[in-house]
Amino acid sequence: MSSLGETIEVFTAAARWTGELVRDLPEAAWSGPGLGDWDMRALVGHTSRALLTVEEYLRTPADRADAASAAEYYARVGAIPNANPDAVLRRGIDAGAALGADPSPAFEAIVNRVTGSLSGIDDRSITTVVGGMRLSDYLPTRTFELIVHGLDIARASGLPAAPPLPALRSTLELAAGLALDSGTGAELLLAITGRGVLPAGFSVLP
Repeated sequence: MSSLGETIEVFTAAARWTGELVRDLPEAAWSGPGLGDWDMRALVGHTSRALLTVEEYLRTPADRADAASAAEYYARVGAIPNANPDAVLRRGIDAGAALGADPSPAFEAIVNRVTGSLSGIDDRSITTVVGGMRLSDYLPTRTFELIVHGLDIARASGLPAAPPLPALRSTLELAAGLALDSGTGAELLLAITGRGVLPAGFSVLP
């Protein structure tokens, strides 16, 4: 199990890598396609929420842990009303608009502010959208979001993508755990060892 310090280092590396991708986006890419119904601005806006929720939740302490792991967070988040696709779509659009006239510097400022707020912090319990969690259990969900959506940004824009290995490892480990929890672990293992093909739309997310 990683210490909080190691978890923060991995999260910070993921945040800075995503910030570099956003910084390198060509001007024309911002109004181009992003992911699904999101244009690039909305995709980057949604990605910024992986950082902003850390900042928000640090202001709301919890007296107990309702979700004891990153995997349990995802199991719980899929069952709450505001996790529906239309609400997620709208929040991404709104977050993109909130980046203002200069979205790239605005995103970089968020990266710097949020990662800086974690310096020397203790492993406190925070109130998340699924209830109380230890900070060390919540941050891997944010690393996951930053790496996955960083790859989305790179793919949509044509930028090269080389995520920091510790953050990519953390993301893959969480994805494997989610596959196990959803009963698709064997199916995933067969596919990634060249023994099967995943069906269209396959996802380990609830």
